[in-house]
Amino acid sequence: MKPVRLAILGLGTVGGGALKLLQENAAEIKRRTGREIQITHVGTRRPRPDLNLEGIKQSADLLDIVRQPDVDVVVEVMGGIHPAYEVISEAIKHGKQVVTANKALLAEHGNELFKAAEDNAVQIAYEAAVAGGIPIIKVIREGLAANRIEWLAGIINGTGNFILTEMRDKGRAFADVLKEAQELGYAEADPTFDVEGIDAAHKLTILASCAFGIPLQFNKVYTEGISKITAQDVKYAEELGFRIKHLGIARRAEKGIELRVHPTLIPSEELIANVNGVKNAVLVQANAVGPTLYYGAGAGAGPTASAVVADIIDIVRDISYTEDGAGTIPQLAFEALADMPILSREEMTTGYYIRVNAEDQTGVLADITTILSRAGISIDAIMQQSRLKDLIPIVILTDPIVESKMDEALAQIQALPAIHGEIVRIRLESLDN
Repeated sequence: MKPVRLAILGLGTVGGGALKLLQENAAEIKRRTGREIQITHVGTRRPRPDLNLEGIKQSADLLDIVRQPDVDVVVEVMGGIHPAYEVISEAIKHGKQVVTANKALLAEHGNELFKAAEDNAVQIAYEAAVAGGIPIIKVIREGLAANRIEWLAGIINGTGNFILTEMRDKGRAFADVLKEAQELGYAEADPTFDVEGIDAAHKLTILASCAFGIPLQFNKVYTEGISKITAQDVKYAEELGFRIKHLGIARRAEKGIELRVHPTLIPSEELIANVNGVKNAVLVQANAVGPTLYYGAGAGAGPTASAVVADIIDIVRDISYTEDGAGTIPQLAFEALADMPILSREEMTTGYYIRVNAEDQTGVLADITTILSRAGISIDAIMQQSRLKDLIPIVILTDPIVESKMDEALAQIQALPAIHGEIVRIRLESLDN
């Protein structure tokens, strides 16, 4: 069989890692696919003397590369939405198979790109777009294909997990740990995508589409970051037997699908609560197999390149064994997409950690509990902390309640004359069933 010819667009951390992996493991990959994989083009704007580019054509004209007849598969690892969208669209138009690690592009424009791929009988493979080296897309689409997915919850941003781990283990402030994360290369100079949950929301959008068969709907993901989490709340949560993690959660509910990214209290004995540092993990609840947990490196040259090359191998196998090249990698089946609404934040149901700073006077706690009771909110635990200056922190854990009722109750509590400062609200989940 003739070789399958690749163009790798972008030679940064991931692109360079994929090129090296394809070269170093060429014999093993050929054994698994039954044919040679040949890198014919790379799209790059700068020299890479550290890479072996002998015999490979180099160009900064990406649109020209994807039009070339000696390219069968386009590997897009540039990141960003533009020009990646235009380049992938052009590749699809010219009948090229596509591998991408671009979660932002797929979350925001995936519906259009998958439809174009379907119309042109080509594939888009995207394992590397979510959770790096963890093969979570394959798990959901293939390993759990016989199951109805009830919910999934993931630590899917390593930067945020590193920050929260350091805050818990060492009692450090958010800003202090963020600075270290930037120095270590875990966080960008502008860390907004990581610490405010945007990166995790992109990934959750893709996971939910795979799990529930719904269109990609990034604009409907409720997203809340970790920049307001204090060492004080991390400490109180620990005293109550919980850990704070920045989770992406997708859940079937009675009236639709919950899509949310936010700081979350999890019981400290649960496995996912003990995923620390820059590691990722995704917990999936399926009706037949029950809960399963997938853990590993969520970023970096090796893990992400591993996922990219795995997708390349799948596509090469499909090119070998299918006549039209459309392949067997599952795509969004537009005629079969589930028509399930995405719930608004106010319609979502979860438990809560609430902290108020109150004056030390008789009747304040009674006023708070009365407001919660009238709203139909059950209290699971109450803890009064040591006085801070002239105020007493009161921490309350509640049973699950629809968020609109919690909004109303907290507005009434905030209006009490004895309450000072903004009320802290962190959602609470038990993920053991």
